[in-house]
Amino acid sequence: MGENLANMLVETAERHGDRPVVRLGDTVVTYSALDEESARVAAFLRERGIGAGDRVGIMIANVPRFPVVYYGILRAGAVVVPMNVLLKGREVGFYLSDSGTRLLFAWHELAAAAEEGAAEAGAEVILVEPGGCEAVPAGVRPMPEVVERAAADTAVILYTSGTTGKPKGAELTHGNLRRNVEITANVLAGLGENDVLLGALPLFHSFGQTCSMNSAVCAGACLDMMPRFDAGSALEIIDRDGVTVFQGVPTMYHAILNHPERNRYDTSKLRLCMSGGAALPVEVLRGFEQTLGVVILEGYGLSETSPVASFNHPDRERKPGSIGTPIEGVEMKIVDEDGNEAAPGEVGEIVIRGHNVMKGYWKRPDATEDAMRGGWFHSGDLGRMDGEGYFFIVDRKKDMILRGGYNVYPREVEEVLYEHPAVLETAVVGVPDERMGEEVGAAIVLRPDAEADGDELRDFVKQRVAAYKYPRMIWFVEELPKGPTGKILKREIKVPDGLPRRPEPAARLSD
Repeated sequence: MGENLANMLVETAERHGDRPVVRLGDTVVTYSALDEESARVAAFLRERGIGAGDRVGIMIANVPRFPVVYYGILRAGAVVVPMNVLLKGREVGFYLSDSGTRLLFAWHELAAAAEEGAAEAGAEVILVEPGGCEAVPAGVRPMPEVVERAAADTAVILYTSGTTGKPKGAELTHGNLRRNVEITANVLAGLGENDVLLGALPLFHSFGQTCSMNSAVCAGACLDMMPRFDAGSALEIIDRDGVTVFQGVPTMYHAILNHPERNRYDTSKLRLCMSGGAALPVEVLRGFEQTLGVVILEGYGLSETSPVASFNHPDRERKPGSIGTPIEGVEMKIVDEDGNEAAPGEVGEIVIRGHNVMKGYWKRPDATEDAMRGGWFHSGDLGRMDGEGYFFIVDRKKDMILRGGYNVYPREVEEVLYEHPAVLETAVVGVPDERMGEEVGAAIVLRPDAEADGDELRDFVKQRVAAYKYPRMIWFVEELPKGPTGKILKREIKVPDGLPRRPEPAARLSD
């Protein structure tokens, strides 16, 4: 069949039509039903004059109608523009206007934001109601064919988080996504038709789309959906449905590991866990594996890389704390500020090239040129590579703290804090300081019933890292701000007013 990513669903439906593809509670959708309903969405779009290359938005939570609409858009030859279900009207308007989206499928509960944004952008809104998997009026007849698309044609525009300005739309092609899906499903996860994946990752996010939904469809597996992650509900689904593969971000592993009733649930069917989206603290990895008896493979990628770039491969040595080695057909290296390749062990920026790298940023040639300097995608992440070719994330380039002329990588300090028995969660951030430029600060969430003060935690870290690295500023919070995937949002962390800057006078910049 052709290069259109939607062909993947058609092919699997021909082989496994009666098997379940998605499940949400008592609602079960078969491959045949998903194939037919997506064909009806494609026909619906064609009736509205939407075809090859046109952009169509999707603002739907993790429910069966997400894949129905997603594959229907692709089947029509159009481009999917996935949107965070937490966006407000103004933000929706930007996404629609920037991408030139003509029509938006939105979950009924999001009507206010969707309609406000669509009105601003001059787009049409189709509200999707709860129920089975039907997303368009019953009278629409399925469009049997799949519109042909080339491997280099854009399939999805994924908008970046916009932490350094307005979000940019990464254009991912049918070829980008198909190859990334096949490697994830077949090589990394070894998925088969008897696997059940827990769909806890938001499907509007690249991790959830590629590694969960599209990989399940590629393999003929079943995706057990969760509209919103909750550790207790996740454990209940793992037990009830015999989930075999769990894919999540570090905060999800942390929440399951620390759930007070974790031992009530049967997790014995789990054969593999995969972590991405942010660095997984080694203490969490070890605790999860020892407690649940299942291996976690950690990987790395970005929206711009479809997203998987590297992984700890199941058939190779696994190094805790490492993001593994590049996947097949992908190259990675560490470079210094001048673009020169760094020696093993040296810290520099991770750059990537291969079949997974985006086509470019939508209508942003300058941003594309800057990101693709020298033919390599510049990730903005700091890392190092050991002598055996394994990569390790050090931190986001923008998160690095420059204290008195010394580089402090927050993740290193966070790893130490996680070793303290009273610490449940932490985020280390740079705090503006007149004398040092930036001071090292740590927001701490304590475990229930645990006790610790700032001096105790400061001394704990001070004994384990160089003197300039330990946090001079420590404050306690009930919870840390998180994004839709559960990733801690450091940009939203507020430093309390009046917090002492230093516990003692300093004689040297490096103290």
